[in-house]
Amino acid sequence: MTQLEKGPSGQRRGRGARERIIGASRQLFRDQGINRTGMDQLCEVAQVSKRTAYQHFANKDELVAECLRRFDPGVMSAVFDRPDLTPRQRLLAAFQLPASGTDELTPMCPYIAATVELHDPQHPASQFARDYKRALAARLADTARDAGAVNPEQLGEQLALLLDGAAARTRVLNAESFPTAAAIATVLIDNAIPEAAGHQQTT
Repeated sequence: MTQLEKGPSGQRRGRGARERIIGASRQLFRDQGINRTGMDQLCEVAQVSKRTAYQHFANKDELVAECLRRFDPGVMSAVFDRPDLTPRQRLLAAFQLPASGTDELTPMCPYIAATVELHDPQHPASQFARDYKRALAARLADTARDAGAVNPEQLGEQLALLLDGAAARTRVLNAESFPTAAAIATVLIDNAIPEAAGHQQTT
C-alpha cells in the first residue's frame, strides 16, 4: 500500500486507513453484529479499498480480535487506576458505567457479544475475550485485597459475574440493570470487608 492509494470515494487514503478500518468495525459490530457485517460494507464505511483492508488484516477474524484488543487494553484503567478513590470506591465505580448509544443504555459487553456470535471457542477473538474476563476478575480481586476483603479472589469472581450479568440483562430486557447490580455489589462488598459496614464511604 502507498500513502497515495485512492479509496472508494476517489479521495486519497494513507496512513490513517488502519485506524479507520478499526473504527468502522467497532461501530458496525456494535450496531448490527459481527456476522451481519460484511467486508464490503466495512470498507465502504471506513472509506478504504478491500485491497487496503486485507493489507492491514489478513481476514475478518483477525480484525475482530484486534477490535477486542483495542476496546479496553488497560482493563478498566479509568476505574482501577484512579488515585482519588479508595479501593472500596473503585470496586463500586466499576458498576457506574456511562450510558451510550441511541437508546441511552449501557452497551452490551463486546467480549460477551463477540463470543456469543462466533460460536467458536478457538477463534482468536474468543480466546482474547476469555483472557480479558480473567484479567478483569483479577483486577477486581487485587482491588478487593487492597480494600481488606477476607477472600478477595471470591469477591473478585462474584463482582465479575455480577458485571457480566448486568450487561447481558440490560440488552435482553432493554432496561438498564447496572443500578440494581451496584446495590447488590454494595452488599457483597460490605459482607466481604469486615470494617466496611461500620465505615460506609460514598462514591
